[in-house]
Amino acid sequence: MANDELVTDSEKNNPQDFSWNFWFTLPIYPFGKRRTIRQEVVKGSLWTFDQLQGIFYVVVPIRMTVVKLNAGGLLVYAPIAPTRECIRLLQELVTVHGNVEYIILPTVSGLEHKVFVGPFARKFHQAKVFVAPEQWSFPLNLPLSWLGLPPRRTYVLPTDSSQTPFGDEFDYAILGPIGLGTGSFAELGLFHRASRSLLVTDMVVSISAEPPAIAQLDPYPLLFHAREEATDAIVDNYANRLKGWQRIALFAMYFRPSVLEVSKWGKVLRNAFKAPDRSLKAYCGLYPFKWRSHWQGSFHALRANGRLFVAPILQALILNRAPQETLTWVEKLTTWDFQRIIPCHLDSPIAATPQELRQAFCFWKSIIPVAFYRKRIFKYFGALTSN
Repeated sequence: MANDELVTDSEKNNPQDFSWNFWFTLPIYPFGKRRTIRQEVVKGSLWTFDQLQGIFYVVVPIRMTVVKLNAGGLLVYAPIAPTRECIRLLQELVTVHGNVEYIILPTVSGLEHKVFVGPFARKFHQAKVFVAPEQWSFPLNLPLSWLGLPPRRTYVLPTDSSQTPFGDEFDYAILGPIGLGTGSFAELGLFHRASRSLLVTDMVVSISAEPPAIAQLDPYPLLFHAREEATDAIVDNYANRLKGWQRIALFAMYFRPSVLEVSKWGKVLRNAFKAPDRSLKAYCGLYPFKWRSHWQGSFHALRANGRLFVAPILQALILNRAPQETLTWVEKLTTWDFQRIIPCHLDSPIAATPQELRQAFCFWKSIIPVAFYRKRIFKYFGALTSN
């Protein structure tokens, strides 16, 4: 595996290379400026492209995966913002391996993925776009063409992956859609046989020990969250970058971690007036967070040496609505002989086996009524439950 190729060419570019003029369609950080890093995961066969996104400087990678097809050409899973830099890095692969043939939208609910598909597809006029079934929009459920997807070359993925033009190289399984009241949740797990790689969107993640490379191109968000008080200065050093990343990871997974206290607004405003930087970049000096002394232990418990796990927000709010359907989906994924998992967020690639994917869903043992699912759980967890 060639994991040492990190390509940015940033020092050679002008600011227009990072510009994303349609940032207002999803107005979150970094707004109109998005840097891109390309990484070769499997030499000459599979690459990831990372950008950054977040709210209130809680920034995590958002990832596109590109796979070389046997007959020539490329398949793109979960497009990111098609900035000049991103497209140039992709065009370097096109020059060697052929055109982008297929573009996959693997989710129905992830606006951070859906918003880029139309603009990305317009950069590659010959590519066919395949989307997960039952796409929806809010407040009105609009046709796919109204969502910016090219009408003459956009197709809904069939249940049977062998019915797609790339079915001789890939298997996939679709979870959902799971009803959420307003809208729904769905995810496409895509298995590339040749590289033994499983691509997923949001379902499972792993947290890196170090701040991601894409977050260190501009470390300000890391340094912002490394402070204890609004009155602390922004200081760039390794310890602060690491501290900021660990706190951001807790934010991203829990929204309101138990080791975090939110100060009363009277104190927040008083400290804002004393802050050394009261610019708009620094949110006018507002910093309402107060971390308890044992917060770092919570990070290490969450990360657990880079374990594969299901994001707590998915466990608590989405997957508990369809436990049996989720288990069936995971069982399908574990029939494939993958050796790595590439999610759209946080760390990647993750060295993982089907057994480790099963272990990521151990939380079901405390959620699903054992009397009802006893046989299914025993079969599913195998040695885990027999122990």
